[in-house]
Amino acid sequence: MIQERSKEYKFGNENVDGLIRDLAHLVGSSETESLRKEMLTTVVKLGMESNDRGDLKLVNNVLKELRYSLKIFTPYRHQKKVIIFGSARTKKKSLDYKMAEELAQKLTAKNYMVVTGGGPGIMEAGNKGSAHGKDFALNIKLPFEQKPNPFLDEQERVINFKYFFVRKLIFIKETDATTLFPGGFGTHDEGFEMLTLVQTGKSKPRPIILMEPKGSTYWKNWINFVQKELANKKFIDPSDMNLFQVAKTVDQAVGYIDEFYKVYHSIRYAGDKTILRLNREISSKTLKLINREFKDILVQGKIEVSPPAEDEAKESEHLDLPRLSMKFNLRDFSRLCEMIRAINKD
Repeated sequence: MIQERSKEYKFGNENVDGLIRDLAHLVGSSETESLRKEMLTTVVKLGMESNDRGDLKLVNNVLKELRYSLKIFTPYRHQKKVIIFGSARTKKKSLDYKMAEELAQKLTAKNYMVVTGGGPGIMEAGNKGSAHGKDFALNIKLPFEQKPNPFLDEQERVINFKYFFVRKLIFIKETDATTLFPGGFGTHDEGFEMLTLVQTGKSKPRPIILMEPKGSTYWKNWINFVQKELANKKFIDPSDMNLFQVAKTVDQAVGYIDEFYKVYHSIRYAGDKTILRLNREISSKTLKLINREFKDILVQGKIEVSPPAEDEAKESEHLDLPRLSMKFNLRDFSRLCEMIRAINKD
């Protein structure tokens, strides 16, 4: 059966569509021309369909914030980045502050980059501890609390956001690991969103680490609540409790991040296949182990060594790396994270 071609996305006026095509052709590369055409069409449609100034201002501001953020992060995509989340109210003399500062020091010494919210408290500690040129700050404009901290010396990597949701999108899209220090509503909002996105596959697998110094019970109490009220009452799967780890020391946290990317490199979806790209080949013993222990997350078939997918080859995506391919059920993402940890033990 011949698949019917999808309807072309356009404005519907020949003259306007012609102008859009011409403009899309004038800027950027040919590889992304069709996407630019669709984006321009959306802007024109929005302008014709809405006279609400508030709606148009919102879309305009969001596009500006996204464009600028992507421009800032693009040159650094080759370096892994770690978020440091936590309270803006944490005191400078607290153990949490000192721990966050030390974490940033040790991460940037290992060539990770650090991303904070740019404000005081834990965010300030993260920027303070980072090596020169190794940090970002995603500041949110608020009438209180969230004033830029004094350790943002690299202003070209400071982004000021109007909208929380755009800021959170960039936090997640542009980073590879998350650390969470004790905090209030904002910290929990960021933490639960991170867990939800990984749990549902809307974000790529990553380490999510709950940070607290020895003697603190902050995350212990939080975990007790999540276990009792969410896991035990079937609001989440038992395996979802493995989406995060607790670190009582900085070295333990850095070790968790290093370990997660020891063998695992990245993930890609191609048709009905899920592809795990690896830093090196794994042993036949480990391949047998993951096929045995994680067959429950497959729709059919086995986890197999594979060449790059056609889409990967077209886009020249890490063609030198070995790969595993499988028909993943696109549901058990917490189990997928467990499998990645098993692969990393090879």
